[in-house]
Amino acid sequence: MVVPVIDFSKLDGAERAETMAQIANGCEEWGFFQLVNHGIPLELLERVKKVCSECYRLRESGFKSSEPVRTLDELVEAEQRGEAVAPVDDMDWEDIFYIHDGSQWPSNPPEFKETMREYRAELRKLAERVMEAMDENLGLDKGSIKSAFSGEGRHEPFFGTKVSHYPPCPRPDLITGLRAHTDAGGVILLFQDDQVGGLEVLKDGQWTDVQPLSGAIVVNTGDQIEVLSGGRYRSAWHRVLPMRDGNRRSIASFYNPANEATISPAVAAGTGGEAYPKYVFGDYMDVYAKQKFQAKEPRFEAVKAPKSSPAA
Repeated sequence: MVVPVIDFSKLDGAERAETMAQIANGCEEWGFFQLVNHGIPLELLERVKKVCSECYRLRESGFKSSEPVRTLDELVEAEQRGEAVAPVDDMDWEDIFYIHDGSQWPSNPPEFKETMREYRAELRKLAERVMEAMDENLGLDKGSIKSAFSGEGRHEPFFGTKVSHYPPCPRPDLITGLRAHTDAGGVILLFQDDQVGGLEVLKDGQWTDVQPLSGAIVVNTGDQIEVLSGGRYRSAWHRVLPMRDGNRRSIASFYNPANEATISPAVAAGTGGEAYPKYVFGDYMDVYAKQKFQAKEPRFEAVKAPKSSPAA
């Protein structure tokens, strides 16, 4: 099985209907697909790779003294003493930092801020074009998903970027790069390493590689798209495996609802389909923060339940 690769430039040409069908298939059958010819200049992507790699080099010493590294060292030492050890299941072999419009950004390398501002502006436009294609495929008015994410225009959708590196791991059997999960938010656009793999998506009960592809942008749907689509588009479980060789770079951007936005199905669930709740996105994020690596269904149940009940 291969994650779908879609030529996004054909959305505006004679092959539009076929391209729209490919996007629908990616959303319905995978929850993941890759876009090529997406309109973001390859020269800009090369600059993004450069500044993010340089940023990690400045952070590398910090990762080497981090809790995952110390924990793995302790496990290896215990193993060498003849003790039985079990793989770590509560942390990830990952160096990360987040940026968004209201956060503090790294000042080094000097080109980081300008490059990432330019990249995020391009990516935000791409995310909105992808959402408009989803609108059309779902039979919704153009701009419906964006409107839902903005609380019908009253709030600004949240657009954040997570810059990750997964350094070489000496014992990938004892720790994971990033534990399996679904994403909480809306539409996620990932610029992943084109040399070092490790990202996998769960498809029909099997873990499948999201193959590195130079210049591609990986798109996946989060829990909020599942709700808005009435379950037609499912958020997919995915994970990152640590690698013995190679430092995997991963730049994921999240186009999410505003915390104040109310989310509910915009498309009715099919016959026998499950009913999704109506809730405020910020309440969902409060639950997700505690249950990220657990099944999503209890999260939906948690926001469906009333916050408090009358005293007996």
